Amino acid sequence: MAELAAAAAAAEGPPRGRTPSPGPGGAPGPPSPRAAGAAAAAGSGGALSPPGAARPPAASKWVRLNVGGTYFVSTRQTLCREPKSFLCRLCCQDGPELGSDKDETGAYLIDRDPTYFGPILNYLRHGKLIINKELAEEGVLEEAEFYNIASLVRLVKERIRDNENRTSQGPVKHVYRVLQCQEEELTQMVSTMSDGWKFEQLISIGSSYNYGNEDQAEFLCVVSRELNNSTNGIVKEPSEKAKILQERGSRM
Repeated sequence: MAELAAAAAAAEGPPRGRTPSPGPGGAPGPPSPRAAGAAAAAGSGGALSPPGAARPPAASKWVRLNVGGTYFVSTRQTLCREPKSFLCRLCCQDGPELGSDKDETGAYLIDRDPTYFGPILNYLRHGKLIINKELAEEGVLEEAEFYNIASLVRLVKERIRDNENRTSQGPVKHVYRVLQCQEEELTQMVSTMSDGWKFEQLISIGSSYNYGNEDQAEFLCVVSRELNNSTNGIVKEPSEKAKILQERGSRM
């Protein structure tokens, strides 16, 4: 019976409240697995992390945007290229400065036209202004001003100004006049043409009868001049010779 009691006591371990018996040389023995687990729990505030648990993920560098129902995906670095822009303030790394709702997928909701957002996003990506032919530059300018991208606003305004100047010059157009003159006036009229007027065509219309004089052949003289006669914004006034040609043509 004594042997059975000793075996049961050894299986139960040391009595509660007692320290483990020292090991060889007087050093305390290793704590039990249960005591070690309790000490670890106490040191961590009572919470135990499961083995192999991953750390909380950092903020993703990718941002999803829902612009007028169309989804765009880009990086925070791209969207924050203009520090004072709407997009940078919406999703900057240090915390958004602007509040915005998100849809069920977690995308930021932006109530703007998605057609014109493509050139905006591409400009932030590579710094170049690329506009498809079917898009109006004024529409891109409107969006650039909304998103407060100052460098893009200047670039689009320069593009619009250049196109307007190119359109104002346009293709060369001509104005034509038909002058009626007699044979004796023909040589003088042609030789005195100036201010850009040039001879185009001469048409004989027969002869006219003058009392006491012989019949004289009459002609229609077609002359032309470039319609745009301004240089560097300074409009040249026609000379006296040009005015004479205009008066003769107005009598037709």
